[in-house]
Amino acid sequence: MPDLVEALDVPLGRVRRLIDEHYLIGSRRSGVFAVPSIFIVDGSPLSSLRGTVIVLQDAGFSDDEVVDWLLGFDETLGRSPIDALLAGHKSAVRRLARTLA
Repeated sequence: MPDLVEALDVPLGRVRRLIDEHYLIGSRRSGVFAVPSIFIVDGSPLSSLRGTVIVLQDAGFSDDEVVDWLLGFDETLGRSPIDALLAGHKSAVRRLARTLA
């Protein structure tokens, strides 16, 4: 969490709200909660991340599964979903995410 506070330049309470409200998502696999740095663009959460996270969670994905899916290569997109989001292809990513339900 201290790294997120520094990266986002906001108080800890705001970081927790961003996570609770699905603007950011992370994993505790290593024992410490971690958010992939690629989810933060220019000091803010990637704007298209929240809706995509919500679609995947509604489909029954755990936080770890959401992170894995976003970072993994997808044949349909020809790249990872996070790379497609970064390139502005939010609709294609969410359309694909809806098919996973």
